[in-house]
Amino acid sequence: METMDRSTRTASPSRLFRFLGAVLTLLLAALLAPAGSHAAQDQVVTGTNQGVSSIRIAIPNFKPLAEDAQTGTLKTVFDRTLFSDLQNAGMFDVVSKSLIPPGTPGAPSEMRAAAYAAAPANASFVGFGSLGVVGGRLVVNGFVFDTKNAQFPQVLAKQYSEEPGEEMARQVAHRFADEIIRTLGGGTAGIAETKIFYVHAAGGNKEIWEMDYDGENQHAVTHLGTISLSPRISPDNTRLAFASLGKSGFQIRMYSLVLNRTVAFPEVGGTNISPAWSPDGKQIAYSSSRTGDPEIWVSDPSGAEPRRLTSFRGPDASPVFNARSGAQIAWISGRTGLPQLYIMNADGSGVQQMTDGGYATSPSWSPNGQAIAFAWNRKYGPGAPGGQDIYVMEIATKKWIQLTSDSGTCDFPSWSPDGRHIVYACSPNGNTERSRIWTMLANGTQRHAITGTGSDMPNWSWK
Repeated sequence: METMDRSTRTASPSRLFRFLGAVLTLLLAALLAPAGSHAAQDQVVTGTNQGVSSIRIAIPNFKPLAEDAQTGTLKTVFDRTLFSDLQNAGMFDVVSKSLIPPGTPGAPSEMRAAAYAAAPANASFVGFGSLGVVGGRLVVNGFVFDTKNAQFPQVLAKQYSEEPGEEMARQVAHRFADEIIRTLGGGTAGIAETKIFYVHAAGGNKEIWEMDYDGENQHAVTHLGTISLSPRISPDNTRLAFASLGKSGFQIRMYSLVLNRTVAFPEVGGTNISPAWSPDGKQIAYSSSRTGDPEIWVSDPSGAEPRRLTSFRGPDASPVFNARSGAQIAWISGRTGLPQLYIMNADGSGVQQMTDGGYATSPSWSPNGQAIAFAWNRKYGPGAPGGQDIYVMEIATKKWIQLTSDSGTCDFPSWSPDGRHIVYACSPNGNTERSRIWTMLANGTQRHAITGTGSDMPNWSWK
């Protein structure tokens, strides 16, 4: 359920469900019972078990280009960011700096690829170059060599010239990392330049914040002085849809990242929450109780031409479009009792129930359209063991894998655009004040927190 604090989950199941059905929706909770005939397995298709993997690459520190006083600081930022980006990519075995051969190559003529191919580095590729502040500009020359190709070793060469500054040094490192990933990953776009939008709680309010994919550059987007939830960035990165509490209750709001202000979106009766964009940016799905029960509605991005897709007793919430085709919507419905995961065609037809027990919330459709990540408590009930964790289910087979365990109450998974990573929120014992945002590979490995406490409901940008 994305519209209430997790603290409400301590109420009895019947009281909690009545509250959800009467007021908000099924976005923010997460608990459940046995998964019936579904069997856990490790063959769900995610970005981490497809294509190129474990490419061994060495990244020596870049060579200083100039004696300018800024060069040392900016080079340190660049070197650290580039190394981290490739470590986080999910496709590289990055050689430890301690195993890098001596010397600092800054140009192709200075690169001795054979030394990197040999032990202890044993690298298949090496990324290197030079950086400095020259003529008042940050100049970066980056190269990638194939250490096993003595005749034509160079596979990438890039040059950047930007205004000098630590943030720009980070951004140039992100760009070069994405170029390396694209070149060595068969054309797959990297995520180093992507953003994550999320809810940050402070002073009794909840505002929408933004950060880089690795948790750096955290800053507020909205300053509304109220409770804002469920940020969803548009496919073109220009608009942010979210739900916000006002005089008429929770309403869908639209924020222009071009104009840096909210723009018009119509207010209607009831509670309106959990917006989601279609991959072409032409539709928004959301939950609205304007006709009584919370149902799934769809409109254009201005809120015009709204139409209802669901009509069944019990709350419906948390819609999300198939990120590849836009032809289907996954959502959470309480029509059979406790909230379960469903999918349907984008016109409301072809409804399928995907889970058959416990308490499911917060679906997120994978970029390849083949799987859904969601929060699930398969053993929901008074005194039942277990807790709320992140799962991934393959659509075609309904097979699932559990990605988190014993790490608190986990919720709100969101896929990276390359399908190799998932960001999510996790709080100890359901205490939202201590909630942090975490990231992991889509197979559940390499988990680490990227924010401090008070951060929740992350949403990864489309690109």
